[in-house]
Amino acid sequence: MKLSKHALKDYTLWEKADIELPKYNIDEMVCKTKENPTWVHFGGGNLFKGFIAVLQDTLLEKGKSDTGIIAVVTYNLEVVDKIYRAYDNLGLLVVMNSDGSLKKRVIGSVAECLKGDAKEKNDWDRLQLIFSEPSLQMVSFTITEKGYALYDISGNFYPDVRLDIENGPACPKHIISKVASLLYVRYIRGELPIALVSMDNCSQNGEILKKSIVTIVNEWVDRGFVDPKFLEYLNNPLKVSFPWSMIDKITPRPSEKVKNALNSIGFESTEIICTDKKTFIAPFVNTEPSQYLVIEDSFPNGRMPLEEAGVIFTDRNTVNLAEKMKVGTCLNPLHTALAIFGCLLGYQTIAEEMKDKHLRKLIEKIGCAEGLPVAADPGIINPEDFLDEVINVRLPNPFIPDTPKRIATDTSQKIPVRFGETIKTYAQRPDLDVKNLLYIPLVIAGWCRYLMGLDDCGEYMELSPDPMMDELKSYVLGIEFGNADSVGDKLRPFLSNEKLFGINLYAAGLGEKVEGLVKEMISERHAVRKTLEKYLDEF
Repeated sequence: MKLSKHALKDYTLWEKADIELPKYNIDEMVCKTKENPTWVHFGGGNLFKGFIAVLQDTLLEKGKSDTGIIAVVTYNLEVVDKIYRAYDNLGLLVVMNSDGSLKKRVIGSVAECLKGDAKEKNDWDRLQLIFSEPSLQMVSFTITEKGYALYDISGNFYPDVRLDIENGPACPKHIISKVASLLYVRYIRGELPIALVSMDNCSQNGEILKKSIVTIVNEWVDRGFVDPKFLEYLNNPLKVSFPWSMIDKITPRPSEKVKNALNSIGFESTEIICTDKKTFIAPFVNTEPSQYLVIEDSFPNGRMPLEEAGVIFTDRNTVNLAEKMKVGTCLNPLHTALAIFGCLLGYQTIAEEMKDKHLRKLIEKIGCAEGLPVAADPGIINPEDFLDEVINVRLPNPFIPDTPKRIATDTSQKIPVRFGETIKTYAQRPDLDVKNLLYIPLVIAGWCRYLMGLDDCGEYMELSPDPMMDELKSYVLGIEFGNADSVGDKLRPFLSNEKLFGINLYAAGLGEKVEGLVKEMISERHAVRKTLEKYLDEF
């Protein structure tokens, strides 16, 4: 069995392998999508393949939609040819249940996959045509937090962004500039309405997306590249909306165990690719059963009925509360804590870490003791129940091959929201004392220790990619393993940086505490473990 539209015709073979197949006509769906495109998605990675594409596939199965999704890849262009076009844009969803069973389903909702690069003329021309179509309702994004970032840690535009600003919308390089350029096509076509939906793990992600796009366009207006009324179009919610959303589903890199299990039943399309950008993707995607997607219901050109696939549509405030609950207290901070200490202690999977009594107790303290007192309650999801599911069901699932190293990627983009917002809330609440926080400062100290590039034995440790890595490493330069006195005041510029933490940690009364914890964790071999024991064994 191989992933191709031709191979799907042998239904009996797939049925014997217990793999569900699309019951709708894929060719008809592709034709209707090309004639009247409704949904474009930027970011063709595992989260898209394992969650977003499945939502539209469900609507197609139910007869609630007759068009698919046009996927656009801007970061790993090789994925278009190797993962999408090579398999007729089909994918295999593998849901890994906690009992070890695998639920398998072919997803056929991707009508086409395009390279989002102006140098790829055919694809770029096609994208411009799609954006000029009145039928287009939604453009969604899973491009990670760093995809929206325009500035470096010093507050200067990144080089690609600066070039885009200086050269205008004709041949953009940064993804936000590309989207802005395509929106200008839609504006020229007649100010056609559209919803732009960020589905990334960022609080107020719709506002972040809008701010980034408007920043680029403002610069283009100042230089005379675009019509000044283009800004009015972008700022008119009746024309262009930026709904906020909360998304939650763990989609780790493809698992070798899943690959072998698929091969054993005769499924051959299992090659795992490491891209030039050092990300891993395959024709199949393995994921957990749990998933949540909450979206602000603001679509000026209408929308597909995704509530039929389990999406919750609500108002902006409820979305914001759900996002704050998840990203700021009940899941993402726990994930980052496990990522940092998992790397330092040599763990290979998150599930293995959950067997470590100190690490399990650490995330319980971060989530239950320090997080829940300030956790937002969206009303549609109970924070305590959500946290209980995370700690007792989702993170310990031994069949989810998620790694600390993967989650540690781009930590600088995550820290302000995952920990900074909680710190700020404590500092603002008269009934809480921010100086009583211990476990969140412990994680921040662990990150400082991690940036030294040495594990708990003092051996070299490869750090996960981060757009600010060179600058981050400069903050710990001169701090010596085994010499607590070397910390001195070297961390002060780091811990006082509001861009990194969302707040000056010294002003909050936590800077010195973090410094002290760093000193404890660099004092000797196994000092990270000893520090965890010191602060967690007593509970």
